[in-house]
Amino acid sequence: QVQLVESGGGLVQAGGSLRLSCTASGRDFSSATMGWFRQGTGKEREFVAAITWDRISTAYADSVKGRFTISRDNAKNTVYLQMNSLKLEDTAVYYCAATSQVYVGPARRENDYVYWGQGTQVTISS
Repeated sequence: QVQLVESGGGLVQAGGSLRLSCTASGRDFSSATMGWFRQGTGKEREFVAAITWDRISTAYADSVKGRFTISRDNAKNTVYLQMNSLKLEDTAVYYCAATSQVYVGPARRENDYVYWGQGTQVTISS
């Protein structure tokens, strides 16, 4: 029923760029906050970015601020993560997630998200 499917991951050299996409289906996500999280090998999952339904409010982890940009196209039920100036430490599995239909703002907490994608691998090489 409810599905969030990430795409766009891959291998890129340090300093390069990638754009991740996440398409949602199974219910109306138009009023939900959408977010991106990532988990590197041997590390805990961490918040990356979030965007509210109206695309006005966003939040970014300090580690990606100024390099990553989150956006969404509600007509396409899709959220994007544009990643520029990639670093080795950006290597991780990236997950998209969605909150409930209740407005929660650009949430940073995993517990605020109830729907999760399967993840897409991003690997940065030197």
